[in-house]
Formats: sequence, C-alpha cells, structure tokens
Amino acid sequence: MITAEEWWSILGAYNTAIFPMQIITIIVAAILTYFLFAKPGTKTNSFIKAYLAFTFAWIGIVFYLILGKGLTGNYFWASLFIIIAILFVVDISAKRIEFRIPQTEWQKYLTIFLILCIFFYPLIGMLPGHYYPKMVMLGTFPCPTTAFALTLLAAAIPKVDKKVYILLLFWAVPLPMFAQIPRFGVYEDLVMFGAGIYGLIMLVKNWKVIGK
Repeated sequence: MITAEEWWSILGAYNTAIFPMQIITIIVAAILTYFLFAKPGTKTNSFIKAYLAFTFAWIGIVFYLILGKGLTGNYFWASLFIIIAILFVVDISAKRIEFRIPQTEWQKYLTIFLILCIFFYPLIGMLPGHYYPKMVMLGTFPCPTTAFALTLLAAAIPKVDKKVYILLLFWAVPLPMFAQIPRFGVYEDLVMFGAGIYGLIMLVKNWKVIGK
C-alpha cells in the first residue's frame, strides 16, 4: 500500500509528463457538451462515444500501465478502463447508447449541475489544498471522466448499454468512500460519488426499460 504523499506524487508527475493533454481533453469535452445541448443527434453521439473511448483507453494505458505503475491494482484497473473504452468503440456502430438531455426539468438541471461540478473538479480540489500539478482533471484522470460518462448515461436512459453503465458504477460508488477520500484525501471525488449514487438510483429505477 502506498501512502497519500506517494499517491499524490505519482499524480503530480503524471500531470507534468502529459501536459498539455489534460487541457485538450477538457476543451474537447466542453465542445461536445455544447453540441449535446445545441445539436443532439447521430454525429454528436458518435463523437461523444469516440471521445469517451479515447479518454478511457488513455487512462487505462497511459495513466495506469505507463506512468502510474506504482498505483495499487494498476493492472486490474487498467483492464477495467480498457474494456470500457472498447465498449464505447463498439457502440459507435451498435448504437445502443443515444446521448440526450433529459426532458424532465429536475433531471435536466441536475445533469447540468453535475457536468459543471465535473468541469470544476480542479477548482473543487483546490479547497482542500490540491494545486497543480497535484490536480485531478476530466479526460485524463479516471474519477472525473467516470463521473462525466455516468452523468451522460443517466441522462440517456433508457437508451444505454447496461454493461458499460455497471462497469462505471463499479468504480464510481465504492472507491470514493473506501479508498480515495479516507486514504488519499481526494475530497473532490465526492462529485463522482454523487454522480455514482444518482446513476445507481436511475439504473435500478429504470432497469426493466433500459436497452429497449
């Protein structure tokens, strides 16, 4: 088991090594989010799936297998995120997932709120004292990227793929409470935990209609 100091040092070195990739992935995510609201449809769906496939593959390969070798369970988590990336690639043609903005008012505003919190992950992390390069960012780190994907999938119900949804929940719900927050002080992961609980409730509530 590595210490919190060692864990944050690995993340800081990773951020430094990949710069400016984290900036690029955040900007692309913002553009795709805009198109999801302004011009939803087949092209936007495909681009979002391609983005998620790329970012999860990046996390699995670059974050866990190349630069994060000292992280606990890196091979297991790398496999998880690579599988998630493959599922998003497959769905570009399978078209089980249809990203959209919810029509229900409360769900629409909750989706917007969660997306904003995910983009502001680094700023939220500054509150407990996590400054660059020891910051967690959307697109190149597993937690905000998982939260982003889950928020979009929860909004897309019932047109989602249960397999990728459940795999994302496997990371989002237990990890913050049992590892990220108590062991490493990643309090910004409360955002992912919130998205995970919301996603879990929506999955259970709509289980029978999902995928139909």
